Formats: sequence, C-alpha cells, structure tokens
Amino acid sequence: MAIKPFSEIRARAEARKGRQAIEKRLAEYMGRPDGAVIGDDRLLAGMARYIFQSGISWKVVEGKWPGIEQAFLGFDPNLLNIQPDDFWHGLLGDARIIRHGAKVEAIRRNAAFVSQLAKEHGGAVRFLLDWPSDDLVGLYEFLAKRGDRLGGSTGQYVLRAIGKENFVLSRDVVACLKDAGVAITGDGSGKAERRAIQAAFNQWAEETGLTMAELSVIAAQSIDSPG
Repeated sequence: MAIKPFSEIRARAEARKGRQAIEKRLAEYMGRPDGAVIGDDRLLAGMARYIFQSGISWKVVEGKWPGIEQAFLGFDPNLLNIQPDDFWHGLLGDARIIRHGAKVEAIRRNAAFVSQLAKEHGGAVRFLLDWPSDDLVGLYEFLAKRGDRLGGSTGQYVLRAIGKENFVLSRDVVACLKDAGVAITGDGSGKAERRAIQAAFNQWAEETGLTMAELSVIAAQSIDSPG
C-alpha cells in the first residue's frame, strides 16, 4: 500500500506548529553533529545517562550528573573494565549516584561492550556513526543484542546524542507512521513493523533529501499520539 508523501506530513506539521517553529526545532534538535567525533567515553556516558533516566525524572539525573561522572571515573570504558568487583559493589552504596543495582550492572556490561567494539572496529563511536542510515532498524537490533538495556528508545536516543542522524520511534512518530499508511498495528517494535518503518523513512529521505533525524523531528511535530 502506498504511503503518504512526506510533503503532506511537513505541511501538516507547519500548519500545527508554524513554519518558523519547525525550522527552529530542526536547528536545535539534540545530537546535531558539529563535525567532531566524540570519544567512546562520551558514548558510554550517554548510555549511562539514558539508562539512569529510564523510569525516573531526568531532572534527578541531571542534578546528580557531576557526581555520577566522578563515581564512574569519567566513563572511560578501558579504565572501568579493569576495576575489581569491590569497586562495583561500592557504587551501590555511593550517594553520588542513583543506587540501582541492575542499572549499575548494565553500565559495567556496556563498558565492556564499548571496549570490544573499539577493538573490533578501531572506535565504537565511529563504527556506530558509519552504520548505513538505510538500515537503522538493524543498528537498533544490534544495540539491543550486544548492549545491556539499550533496546527500545534508549538506544535510539543514545545514538542521537552522539550525532547519529537517526530516527527516534517516539509515540508521536509511530502515530505519524500509522497515519501515513505504514503497516503498523502495535507500537512499532515487531520485526516486520520495523522493516516497514525503515522502508517508509528510506522513501521519504529519497523524496526530500532530508536526514533520517530531520524526518523524525518533523514527523513528531505533525501529529499527537492517541492517549
């Protein structure tokens, strides 16, 4: 089934929010790269930030972030990987961080994941940035399988934070995709649904010349998710 051209979606977004507001949002969206590739420590820090933010107020995480950075040794993955079990056990009693055992363990495992990626590809961030945009759903699956607690929107926002031009499947974006005629019956997490979503974004990218992130930002402004 044919899906709506993106020109209709952008027109609706501009009618709802105003053209200037859409342009401002595109100019400011989180993760727009500045041409510099950040270090793998910032990748791990981004993973930790979004893992900690899951289920709690982001303001709590922001308020504690300087202490979190100190407690996790600046998120240097190689340095964290040589820390003994006592170091990680000690973090569970460290008031500087959010003391959640499963999340602390996820950061430990992701430190190993980031280091392994760097060994395999010469740099974890560079590897993720170089992943083809026409297979972002494959990248999301890769993060979910190889990383810890990086499935769903967490991995998608981590990628955006390091400068990846990826789409984020927020509820509003999924609502936009459904309205456009993409074959989604649930929340867009099924394999067949993900393939249909990728195909739609690929078509819209070819139509408009916009990046996947720009398409995602506009789509999110074009509709409100039900409920």
